[in-house]
Amino acid sequence: MKNLSEILSPFAGDRLVEWFADLTLLWHETEAIKPDDIVSPKGLSRWLHYNNYVLWHLEDQARRTDVADDVIVRCKREIDRHNQQRNDAIENIDAWIGTVLASAGIEPGEEVELNSETPGSIIDRLSIASLKIYHMERQTDRKKAGREHRALAARRLEVLKEQSSDLAAALNRLLLDLKQAKKRHKIYRQYKMYNDPRFNPALNPPPGPHSRPEEPIVPNRR
Repeated sequence: MKNLSEILSPFAGDRLVEWFADLTLLWHETEAIKPDDIVSPKGLSRWLHYNNYVLWHLEDQARRTDVADDVIVRCKREIDRHNQQRNDAIENIDAWIGTVLASAGIEPGEEVELNSETPGSIIDRLSIASLKIYHMERQTDRKKAGREHRALAARRLEVLKEQSSDLAAALNRLLLDLKQAKKRHKIYRQYKMYNDPRFNPALNPPPGPHSRPEEPIVPNRR
């Protein structure tokens, strides 16, 4: 039977840094393929990285000025869809970790400190960091950009690598603190409103000519 450290090991910081770097390189050489498994630890991290990868390239396309407006509109809608999936993936990672901790009987009380960032959020930042590192590294080899540009890219690349290493270490420390009940795990719900017609009035169709207008909310002054 696996112990808790083994169960959580797919989310180890150094392992994720290598995993995301491998996926980023592979997808740039071939294409990004949507994973079938989005429920296991490895599947969840791959699904999160897939959405960040697609978002990175959609954001590039959405800033073009040499295409028709409808192309940009389609890009923005795809950005919304993948961003929603990205946020859901972060929550699902945290939910998975929460289930594992609870199953192991680790449920510290309210007096135990909460971390300011969840494991899922740090994993998301590691995913984005791997994309930044990959693309910044390409800039260091961009001969037509000039020597100064390549030197600037090289300096920034070192900073990005250091930041990624710091994030990986922070994730490892947090997972250890959670296992030892030194920190309390909590899922932070994003509740993105812009994609939900129930909460975004702009997504609701205008009322018809015979519909009853919504009554104004009057404060209770008693």
